[in-house]
Amino acid sequence: MAVPPGLPVVIVGGLHADARRAAVARLLADVPGSVVLHHDLATAAAGTVVRTIRDASGILDAGEAPLVNDCACCALREDLVPELERLRDAGGTRLAVVELWDSVEPKAMAEVVTAGGLTVTGVITAVDPALLLPYLGNGDDLADGGLAAAATDQRTVADTFARQLEYAPVLAVADSPEADDEDRELLAQLHPTARQVPIGQGVSADPVDDGLTVPTPRLRPLSPLAQAALAGFDVEAAAAAQHPACALLPAEADAHGVSTLVWSRRRPFHPERLYAALEDLTCSAARSRGRFWLADKPDTLFHWDAAGGALCVESAGPWLASLPDAAWEMVPPVRRAAAALDWDAEHGDRCQHLVFTSPGLDRDGLERLLESCLLTDAEYAAGRDAWQRLPHAFDTLLEV
Repeated sequence: MAVPPGLPVVIVGGLHADARRAAVARLLADVPGSVVLHHDLATAAAGTVVRTIRDASGILDAGEAPLVNDCACCALREDLVPELERLRDAGGTRLAVVELWDSVEPKAMAEVVTAGGLTVTGVITAVDPALLLPYLGNGDDLADGGLAAAATDQRTVADTFARQLEYAPVLAVADSPEADDEDRELLAQLHPTARQVPIGQGVSADPVDDGLTVPTPRLRPLSPLAQAALAGFDVEAAAAAQHPACALLPAEADAHGVSTLVWSRRRPFHPERLYAALEDLTCSAARSRGRFWLADKPDTLFHWDAAGGALCVESAGPWLASLPDAAWEMVPPVRRAAAALDWDAEHGDRCQHLVFTSPGLDRDGLERLLESCLLTDAEYAAGRDAWQRLPHAFDTLLEV
């Protein structure tokens, strides 16, 4: 594998700090000439963010970046690209590894680096399978654990970890003695399209010239993790894969005590009955996500995002079926394609598409509860004018 032109940048993140550090150490050992850029946000309370640059031998440079608007993550954004540009312009760096601080999410940083004119060649989230369920079940605020990136940071451990996990196309998986088949199956079902690379895995047996090794009598091939770091990354495609209208959600699965239920219907939800069932639905699975529509708001696509016993519901804009034809040209092609694949003659792209993944999932009970929240035959037959006179039960939730 040849080195991409310019300075290749790989982003490595994850709340599982030991696994993340092990993945970074592996990249440093496997790719000669690589360096790690890390911003430590733990010092934000003192008004600064500490920046370090190191290679396999140790720290090469250290400095501080002041907070921006009392936000440590904002300081990271302001400082990251100039430091990467400095590394690029100085020459000699074959791979820049951006090791994110615990709660920093890779999506924002990948977009910052790309917008700065640099090339992100990989995004990796490091995972310890034994910690997967405890983190997904942790509804504590990041601030309670000293992990908030700003004074206004209201994220939880569970939803932050879920986004870190699901955004990355590559998972660096720690060899955890505590992990069992259920843990590994849960990881596979939560992100079935991800490439899993064991952190402790040896170098590839393929005798190829990787273009990165120092001159030696025998060329050392890239390890699987290093190959993943240089495989290439499409920021726009990654963002589209997270949008509720065209997200690449898990498929039906059931193995090793872990199940994924994919529930799809065309009929809208009764807003009051769904609102009354939110707590039971949210707590029914370790992770649930998807899109849905309400009878009283038939033109709005709603995003469902739940982890750690907490649910986030928000508007994700209009359904395509509610837009005039002229507006379709302003919609990204990937969304138009996703809608076309699942278009309904009556409702267009409007649908319920919710995915629940968890050990010990009560699939039958969950389906019965979801079905009970839909409009009845009589309510459905009353038509849209009647639907929009139903109680607007979600208005208060959506204003938060």
